[in-house]
Amino acid sequence: MKRTLFLVAAAAAMGTSLGLHAQEPRLDEWPRERATDLVALQNGARTFVNYCLSCHSANLMRWNRLNDIGLDDQQIKAKLIFGNQRVTDTMTVAMNPHDAKTWFGKAPPDLSVIVRARNTLEHVGTDYIYTLLRGFYRDRSTLTGWNNVVYPNISMPNILWERQGPREATLTRIEEKDIAPADGKGPTHRRLVQTVSQYDSNGVAAVTQTELDHGEPGIAYGFKPVDPAAAKAFDSQVADLVAFLNWMSEPEAQTRRRIGVWAIAFLVVFVGVGRWLNRVYWRDIH
Repeated sequence: MKRTLFLVAAAAAMGTSLGLHAQEPRLDEWPRERATDLVALQNGARTFVNYCLSCHSANLMRWNRLNDIGLDDQQIKAKLIFGNQRVTDTMTVAMNPHDAKTWFGKAPPDLSVIVRARNTLEHVGTDYIYTLLRGFYRDRSTLTGWNNVVYPNISMPNILWERQGPREATLTRIEEKDIAPADGKGPTHRRLVQTVSQYDSNGVAAVTQTELDHGEPGIAYGFKPVDPAAAKAFDSQVADLVAFLNWMSEPEAQTRRRIGVWAIAFLVVFVGVGRWLNRVYWRDIH
């Protein structure tokens, strides 16, 4: 019940869920093989503690639960816990919620079940978080100096920007607009307009608009990293972080699936034996 309430709260805190229809950008697929990779999960835990836990709590997760991903209590205490918390404590933050609301507009959401909170009929939560964390770009017009292709005008800055390195961003939006006549007289008419916004590595934008005779409304984006090798390493680090967030949202997921497979196998065998017993029992009865 407690986790269910956190799912609702996390979804509300992060804003309206983003679907995958024509007016919204595509989501990149998270490499799902990392869900059961202990090295990836441990690396994701380290990234979470170093970069996320200063603002975002994980109040449903106890430190010693990380035993399940191959870390013993001594490793957790020596390498992951920086304060005076015990391994039996939950992953809380020292930030005052009132101060957080003043600084960011609203308190950063708890991330215990953020992946499950982002699961919708249109997209998978892991794909959303994976694309979100890799979708930041410099934008001088915002308060934080950052923007995001998945979550426009997000209040969270790109906390991993040093790992990713500088890059240029290009956003292309095609939408219907009411266009007024050149002379300013007469009624407006609806036309497809393509808006291309190019942001350099410092966040300075160059915007061009072009009227189109045909096309489909939608949004596309692309990035050009200054250091492709750093960007590739960053993508791998984010994939590990998402793996940890995914595991934290439901630590028993793998066990549940494993039990489910055995339960279905048992039922298949049981049905087969039952049908055979039924035929044997009624074989000599006319």
